[in-house]
Amino acid sequence: MTAEHNPLLGKWRITGMDLWDAAHIDLLGHGFIRFDADGGGEMGFGALQATLDCHWGSRSMHFTWEGSDEGEHLSGDGDAEVEDDGTISGEIRFDNGDETTFTARRA
Repeated sequence: MTAEHNPLLGKWRITGMDLWDAAHIDLLGHGFIRFDADGGGEMGFGALQATLDCHWGSRSMHFTWEGSDEGEHLSGDGDAEVEDDGTISGEIRFDNGDETTFTARRA
């Protein structure tokens, strides 16, 4: 499968996380994650803004990320996969820190 045909490509609105409530997710605007065909991407939730380096499978995506949260440099990795209902679910891991699951729908 080529990157252009991966079902995860595009922007997704984060609808839930196990560590944070909706008010935190949407602190500075709608929480989101975006996967680009060139292997890049972006995510933002709470005060975190990060760029992604993505590696895809047929219905899944693995990514590493780097960004900042209130001026503090953070990094980590994560995974996402397409569910039967067309949403995605996955996990975001912070290096030496928290792990959270997330769910998202097309933005």
